[in-house]
Amino acid sequence: AVPRTRILATGGASHNKKILQVLSDVFNAPVFTIDTANSACLGSAYRAIHGLVAERNVSLADVVKLAPEPRLAVTPTPGAEEV
Repeated sequence: AVPRTRILATGGASHNKKILQVLSDVFNAPVFTIDTANSACLGSAYRAIHGLVAERNVSLADVVKLAPEPRLAVTPTPGAEEV
């Protein structure tokens, strides 16, 4: 896996551990979820805030620092990258 690669899953499928496990195994990366409704709207709101503060050279990473911390859902199955 690429260093620091992780997948953040949201929406209905993020509640299905089997789907998350497939993602983790295919991409050889841990999968995290967040407990928030309307995650697409939340992402859009963070981008809007980022746009408002862009002239002050504030990075998107700094804007989302106060976001809910993702929770580890699954990790790659050992040996999956060989398949």
